[in-house]
Amino acid sequence: MTTTVFPAPALPCLPVRGSSAQFPVHRIYCVGRNFADHAREMGATVDRGNPVFFMKPADAIVPGGGRVPYPPGTRDLHHEVELVVALGRDAHGEVATADALSLVFGYGVGLDLTRRDLQAAAKAKGMPWDTAKGFDCSAPASELVPVAEAGPVSTRRLWLEVNGQLRQQSGLDQMVFTVADVIHELSRLYVLKAGDLVFMGTPAGVAALVPGDQFRAGVDGLVEFGGHIA
Repeated sequence: MTTTVFPAPALPCLPVRGSSAQFPVHRIYCVGRNFADHAREMGATVDRGNPVFFMKPADAIVPGGGRVPYPPGTRDLHHEVELVVALGRDAHGEVATADALSLVFGYGVGLDLTRRDLQAAAKAKGMPWDTAKGFDCSAPASELVPVAEAGPVSTRRLWLEVNGQLRQQSGLDQMVFTVADVIHELSRLYVLKAGDLVFMGTPAGVAALVPGDQFRAGVDGLVEFGGHIA
């Protein structure tokens, strides 16, 4: 048995629909600029041959939503609603696009919370913007729906409401890079493992959240979750 110099932190996990077993989170990969309308609203272009990736720490997960604390260091916290893809198998080397979906355990929905002012300042200086994305509680996410129950997701609608008002929505068929495309591209850069989550990018309509805001997000006919900013 391994002895640690202090108690090891709890393993980040997400609930799984229809099971008492939890999904242990290994890494969180995120896709940027995966909806053309969002890329345009951010003043960026989409390079169809070069997806943009960044990461969040596994313990940024807020399982099931609920209370999400407003983060320090920002006055401009933005919501970005995203399809969440959970991998249930290890990849052994590069994964062909045709084989990529065989790695998927299930699907959920989540928010890629972003300290937009920090991101804008970093971009203006040509510097990395990790602090804008990889902070505590920056990845609220729903339960996961296993693929056998989820069925096809590519034609479903992704949406987010804040205080009962629709803020973001798009068909998932509007993603520039499909789930299979993204898994293939990630496998060329990283050793993908069971427990990895992929946040698949957000459509247009990103905007600020403030303390007291109530949010609800979902993928039609698949899953919903909600919470509030505290």
